[in-house]
Amino acid sequence: MEIVSLTNEKIKLWGKLHQIKYRKETGLFLVEGEHLIQEAEKAGLIETVLVKKDVMNPFVNQKEVTVTSEILRKLSQTSSEPSLMAVCHLWQVPLKIGKRLILLDDVQDPGNVGTIIRTALSFGFDGVVLSANSVDPTNDKVIRSSQGAIFHIPVIQRDLHEVITECKAAGVMTLSTGLQNAIDLNNVEISKNVAIVLGNEGQGISQAIRDLSDQVVKIEMSAFESLNVAVACGILCYRFRKDV
Repeated sequence: MEIVSLTNEKIKLWGKLHQIKYRKETGLFLVEGEHLIQEAEKAGLIETVLVKKDVMNPFVNQKEVTVTSEILRKLSQTSSEPSLMAVCHLWQVPLKIGKRLILLDDVQDPGNVGTIIRTALSFGFDGVVLSANSVDPTNDKVIRSSQGAIFHIPVIQRDLHEVITECKAAGVMTLSTGLQNAIDLNNVEISKNVAIVLGNEGQGISQAIRDLSDQVVKIEMSAFESLNVAVACGILCYRFRKDV
């Protein structure tokens, strides 16, 4: 199949997927670039691959639509024109996501969230839970900065109060990051079942969420009081990595 018109109904629909409203309504989202499409294919999420005319399609087992450069530029959200894009369907939200979790309290920078998802997968965590006011996980920058890790680890949005309550009932230790009344990271007992809470880039973790946590932990530093949230996540994930 080939599409050459920018006003084609499918192209207009796919263009709307830049908006969270239509991603939720349709259950679809876009990815671009061969690496991310490979990761989406591994996860069984691809509906259609869009291939620039006269470019070889490496995804021969997927439904293919040949399109023009103009269409790819319209659909792309990066500065460079892709030669491959894919329309994907949303991953299924799991009923249970394990006992080693990263909880994000209103973390809104998509680059940070994508990096956190990649880090959580790398260190053997079971899932990432975003609060309702965190960035949408199907945001293009989240997907790109996760390098496709988001397709291989459960990532959901839920009320963190409910999640922490469930963690307590399941014997999962909940750690919030902070400075006041905090324990140095080196002094925190290592637990195989742990939920690490990270907060908003500007405001940190809300007091209500902090009060629900079992402990408040701080990363010992010599110069600054705080770190970028994704960097802090990397340090904490390493400390509580799966093979410890």
